[in-house]
Amino acid sequence: MEKLYTGTFDSPVGRLCLAWTGRGLLRLDFGPQRIERLLGGGAFAAEDRELPPEWDGELRRYFGGEPMRFTIPLDLRGTAFEREVWAALQTIPYGRTQTYAKVAAQIGRPGAARAVGGANGKNPVSVVVPCHRVVAADSLGGYGAGIGIKRALLDLEARGAAEGYVV
Repeated sequence: MEKLYTGTFDSPVGRLCLAWTGRGLLRLDFGPQRIERLLGGGAFAAEDRELPPEWDGELRRYFGGEPMRFTIPLDLRGTAFEREVWAALQTIPYGRTQTYAKVAAQIGRPGAARAVGGANGKNPVSVVVPCHRVVAADSLGGYGAGIGIKRALLDLEARGAAEGYVV
């Protein structure tokens, strides 16, 4: 049974629940529901902990409006395609958005916008892997935690970018 650590972070858009292994962050969710489902499978032995101080600091700076490139180590588990999409998401600059079609083109699959949307929706570590920065060609698109949180994250980043921070 794999050891899993869990902790929380109170952000301006709600409580974040984080789960990590010795390799890195495995899940970041708004509310505990998905992490509870993850634990329900019995593959993990969970232990509540304080977040590592450097992770707490990065999240505080991000939610304080400072443009961030997170350095939190990740333990991403998904298909090869999903991991490819998640890597592309990490290249979208702070305060900017990208369409599903452009992400698909970036990974060399120009006809795969819908598949990119599916992988984006399965992103297990939202905020740190910034899936909120991906939008539809004609709207904000969706967001697992709700469109209001997506809008709040984009607004937070727009304010930080407008203040002249450099990432």
